[in-house]
Amino acid sequence: MLAKDLPPNFRHVRLLLAREREHPQGERSEGYDLLVPLDESGRLDPAIWKANQAACRVRRFAGDAEVGIGRLRRKPGGQWYFDYAEGEDDDEIGFRLGEERFVTGEYVSIGNKGKTHTYQVSRVEKP
Repeated sequence: MLAKDLPPNFRHVRLLLAREREHPQGERSEGYDLLVPLDESGRLDPAIWKANQAACRVRRFAGDAEVGIGRLRRKPGGQWYFDYAEGEDDDEIGFRLGEERFVTGEYVSIGNKGKTHTYQVSRVEKP
């Protein structure tokens, strides 16, 4: 699907690793690029997502390497997660992603295998 074919509320969101013990200044070379539908307040839009699931993409990066490419998914009950391959071993769970606002400067928590990291929204733009 080309950007021109997406519903108008799709946005490219860049998340960068925020400050934490191992990265006291944060890490601008580690994070995520998301292609997701947002409502007028900057939250994930479940209705638009449901109709356009294949277009909702996630790219995880670290340094110059692409760590994974996957999709934004939603579990029964509403929990959002990033799915990279069959099975659940590589899934990354968004902590309260449905309630978070994807607005520049806001923070989002994402966990994998019992470890949660906080990311800052560095940009939100039309694809």
